[in-house]
Amino acid sequence: MAISSVASGYDGVSLLVGNAAYVPIAAPTALFAGGYTGSVRVTTIDSITIGTTGNGTNFGTLSILSSDGAGVGSEYRAVFHLGGGAAYYATLEYLTFTSGGNTTNFGSLAIAKNGTASCSSATRGIFSGGDSGAGPRADIDYITIATVGNSTNFGNQYATKHTRAGCSSTTRGIFAGGTGGGESDVIEYITIASTGNGTSFGTLNQTKYGQGACSSATRAIFASGYRSTGYLIRIDYVDMASLGNSQNFGDITQSRFQIRGASSSTRGVFAGGDASGTNVNTIDYITIASTGNATDFGDLTAARNATDSCSNAHGGI
Repeated sequence: MAISSVASGYDGVSLLVGNAAYVPIAAPTALFAGGYTGSVRVTTIDSITIGTTGNGTNFGTLSILSSDGAGVGSEYRAVFHLGGGAAYYATLEYLTFTSGGNTTNFGSLAIAKNGTASCSSATRGIFSGGDSGAGPRADIDYITIATVGNSTNFGNQYATKHTRAGCSSTTRGIFAGGTGGGESDVIEYITIASTGNGTSFGTLNQTKYGQGACSSATRAIFASGYRSTGYLIRIDYVDMASLGNSQNFGDITQSRFQIRGASSSTRGVFAGGDASGTNVNTIDYITIASTGNATDFGDLTAARNATDSCSNAHGGI
């Protein structure tokens, strides 16, 4: 695992952040926050240890009911953009992976919206696009994960969409799919450490939105989703260092929409979703470096879709 540039010391299990005390690093952990049960939005945050299998456990709560948001993570901190579902929020909240507990205010995005996509490096979190209630937004915002405060403008999307999926390598952020003015198959990329507009990368095998994404340092994975012809089961991948169209990876265990992904450097996990109108608590996993169908991991604490998700060991770290 790469060590964040905010660290001034490392002892194998913890980071010295600035002049603060050592902050322990959790085992590779994925968080799934909030979501929509089909009747209500929730504040629940579930945690799983990515390298094992088993059910999610309660980690804490968000400050407000949230779905259709996004999450970013460094080795030690998670930051969530709270989505309102039918409402629109600019709120950013954070917590520490090792501590558990409820989120704390981090700052705000420039515009209240939902349906954002996200990715991050070890130091910088990116929130791309979304819907402000007046249609899809092109703007991309960024934050420095170790420092609380409001977001700063990064640039604009190549394809102006919401309900996309995002993931990253240590240098490059990848966003794919989306809807708003029609479903999209566009894959685009940004260089995380700089600022600027998104650039065309290639295309997915089909137009879709509401898919889950995760990545190693080299490979981006996009799973499931929805298009006008129905719910999707396929998993696609691209090699992030090159440009090109997605290739078939395999299938997820169940066709579903508004699924969310997270990863360690080797394993991807996908949780929840709407399966043909029924919310599920299913968690699946894949080995990112290989290809093949997903395998059952366990269950979330409740069936829901459109959670905010992130991890402390993804391909951007």
